Amino acid sequence: MTKYYYLIRIQYLGFRYHGWATQKHHKTVQSMVDKTVAFVLGHDDFRTMGGSRTDSKVSANEMAFQLFTKEPLDCESFLKDFDTNLPTDIRALGMEEVDSKFNIIQAPRLKEYLYLFSFGEKAHPFSASLVSTFPGNLDIELMKQGAKLYEGTHNFKAYCASPKKNQQFTREILLSQIEENTEYTASFFPKDTYVFKVQGKGFLRYQIRLMMAQLVRLGRNEITLDEMKQSLNGENESHIPSIAPASALILQKTVFDSSSREG
Repeated sequence: MTKYYYLIRIQYLGFRYHGWATQKHHKTVQSMVDKTVAFVLGHDDFRTMGGSRTDSKVSANEMAFQLFTKEPLDCESFLKDFDTNLPTDIRALGMEEVDSKFNIIQAPRLKEYLYLFSFGEKAHPFSASLVSTFPGNLDIELMKQGAKLYEGTHNFKAYCASPKKNQQFTREILLSQIEENTEYTASFFPKDTYVFKVQGKGFLRYQIRLMMAQLVRLGRNEITLDEMKQSLNGENESHIPSIAPASALILQKTVFDSSSREG
């Protein structure tokens, strides 16, 4: 039987969802996507597969999933109907047909995540869905130096939640930096907000949130730059004692190798 394959890009606010992947008894982004696709097609004889498994409350400015069907679709018409019937906190951005060789798990060449944060006084509650405010003072300049230590190829075992036996912990970080936040703004955001920007091909479970938590420890002078370096050599068996809140993490974009989706 002939099968058809489509790459669909979406964006969503993750605050009221229990992550991307379908879970019994929980509202997830994938469950809402599947419900909407079924409504538009008029049946449930299809399958979806996400290119990233964002966690509970994590948002996405640009995330992609693959749609497998047994019937050809008119991309323009389907995308319009799909977007119209999605809930207001999920939006469809684009759709294209790919071939059977396309593998959405293996195809991404780069993923970029942003973590929005501030420090000091407790922020307006409305900002909780996108910005983490850490109490007390943070040495931002020192944290900028610490962020640069993540760049390159390192052993991130200390930055993985529930590491498994024989798991591969080596990851290459293409970009890691802290800068003033100009990406997202709102009248109820704290006066000064910052963004921790990370780029890589793939990440371990909770890796970026643990990287952020470690930077907060550095900014509070609870650890030194040398201790951060040691945490990346794979020899230190201790793990990061805290994790940054999920709601401030955003999957900003996913870049695919152009040759991987040629039909």
